[in-house]
Amino acid sequence: MPSIIYARVSTKGQSTERQVEELTAVAEKAGWDIADVKIDHGISGSKGRQQRPALDETLKAITQRKADRVLVWSVDRLGRSLQDLISTLNDIKAAGADLYIHQQAIDTSTPAGKALFGMLGIFSEFEREIIRERVVSGLDRAKANGVRLGRKPVAPIIVKKVKELRATGMTQTAIAKSVGISQAKVSALLKKEYDPAGKFGGAYDWQTAELITKAIKDGELELDVPVDPET
Repeated sequence: MPSIIYARVSTKGQSTERQVEELTAVAEKAGWDIADVKIDHGISGSKGRQQRPALDETLKAITQRKADRVLVWSVDRLGRSLQDLISTLNDIKAAGADLYIHQQAIDTSTPAGKALFGMLGIFSEFEREIIRERVVSGLDRAKANGVRLGRKPVAPIIVKKVKELRATGMTQTAIAKSVGISQAKVSALLKKEYDPAGKFGGAYDWQTAELITKAIKDGELELDVPVDPET
């Protein structure tokens, strides 16, 4: 099957002529037929596939089995981010095609070159670990700078208002509209108030726990096992 040459330059003033000439010469020596030459002019390697039309066309042609090999001048012509590079390599591998990278002397049709595809899982795991470390580092730095993480807590005055309105028999939906928070937040606040330790969990939902707790406090219900009101 034929091959496709993919070339890219980052600025409009640069030329892909040298890339294409040398890759064409390699293809002639190897006996590879060149079906097409795809070029992205003035597009940074940091851009993803969707911002690089020629790369997108190349990968689509490979997927459609219109070609079985991609030739590039250097690995950075495919992408400057590890994530994008891994994605591109995976697309080529999934299509059953091969990749020739001139500057790094990599040809995945050879036993040594196939090792590159075999290491894609390792590269992917490495990229995920880098992202995780960056996220953790960012969170730690934010904490060190006094930044509060997570959702903003409900103001004590709102919590108090929710309890007061619930005591009057008002529904959760009505309370939510009255104090300006979501019904889910009202439910969470009431659950925390009436079943903070989850002592009714499993056997009852928290609304039942609310009724039981109130009955205990009012002396309308006695338990065989004492319940500490503070827990």
